[in-house]
Amino acid sequence: MVELALRSLRRRASAFTASFLAMFLGATMIMAFASMLDTAEASGATGEARETLVTMASVVGGWGLLLVVFAVTSTLTLSVRQRASEIALLKSVGATPAQLARMIVGEAAGLAVAAALLAVVPAYPAGRALLGLLHGTDQVPADIGYRFGAVALSLGIGVTLVSAVAAALITARRATRVRVTESMTAAAIGDARLSRKRIVFAVLFLLVAVGEVVTTLTVMDGKGSDAMATSGQADIFAGIGLALLAPAIMRGATALAAGPMRALGGAAGDLAAATMRRRAGALASAVTPIILFVGTAVGTLYAQAIENEAMDAAGLSKTLDQKGIETLNFVVIGMVVLFTAIMLVNTLIAATAHRRREFGQTRLAGATPRQVLTAAALESAVLTVTGVVCGTVASAFTIVAFGLARRDSAVPPGNVGTFLAVVALAAVLTGVTSWAATRRAIAVPAVEAALR
Repeated sequence: MVELALRSLRRRASAFTASFLAMFLGATMIMAFASMLDTAEASGATGEARETLVTMASVVGGWGLLLVVFAVTSTLTLSVRQRASEIALLKSVGATPAQLARMIVGEAAGLAVAAALLAVVPAYPAGRALLGLLHGTDQVPADIGYRFGAVALSLGIGVTLVSAVAAALITARRATRVRVTESMTAAAIGDARLSRKRIVFAVLFLLVAVGEVVTTLTVMDGKGSDAMATSGQADIFAGIGLALLAPAIMRGATALAAGPMRALGGAAGDLAAATMRRRAGALASAVTPIILFVGTAVGTLYAQAIENEAMDAAGLSKTLDQKGIETLNFVVIGMVVLFTAIMLVNTLIAATAHRRREFGQTRLAGATPRQVLTAAALESAVLTVTGVVCGTVASAFTIVAFGLARRDSAVPPGNVGTFLAVVALAAVLTGVTSWAATRRAIAVPAVEAALR
């Protein structure tokens, strides 16, 4: 099965790009933040400086780890879904579930090791820049030097490998348990059903988010900026919960958008509506980073705006701890924006490149390149709107809870420009990437593309 895995990797290299990049970015992020632990230990930092370094590594790095595991699972699922026909064919010629599982896990493990080793190169300067940020905000003394050592390497490589193998086992289990006929059907029409485990995990994440809200409104009410410790996590938990339900959400969004797409796009609208009904599962993978991006960015930015207004109203200056919290918030925003933006672009490129044959067949059936591009634009519009709506709902878990606990108001301060800027960035990333990837895919002659 090792030889089979290697052949599969060579034959379908583009299908693994999204998974590899998720692992690479994840390992880079984990190593960069884990190097703060190396720095604290090697420099002998004490007191507030050591606490800041440890907090930066554990809190921000911990949330980064959660996002990484979720992203790796999502991209591996997309990769396996794109290979549904190949897996079904292997089953039909006698491959056992155990052999297929070993193939999928072997591929993931190989990608993880390569990604983690390559991630050392950007992780070192990223960690140094992070320490420079802490120096610049006077949270860590300037005489504390940077150290990138065993902790960063072991956590980066170990966590990336373990998360990739775990995600591959989860993905392989579902892909290999269905019968050959069911696999063939799924490969032909797509399969966007929600498994029981996916529903259970989605409910668990949403319940945890609700629990964070309740804790913020009760235990943390009136405790000032400390309430951010619980409310700040709620939007991430809620975003992951909604992302797990993305296949069902996309089916509903497609049904609602079908009429307007047909009215606005004509034949291209019909094509977009029919395609989206069939590709709900693949679209769910694409909408996931939009949900996480919008939910975390909007929730964190407005939570910081609430904190700033509360401090101004009280006529108080920020303490060192409060400056640290603000730094953490902006580091989280930067981390999430960069990670989810790259994942969004990469996932859309991988998903669109896989449709080259579909686009070729559509053009042979009579669709013009302009109609294909218009259909892709309509799909990206639905993706953006769905992701923004779900992300906004997720952000409300943080904004409302922290607003009520900090200033007795569920309405966040500041202008709507912050929200519109986040939405505009999500729309630009989705729209431009989808258009460019589709244009590249249809550049191949229709007959050649249809035969691939």
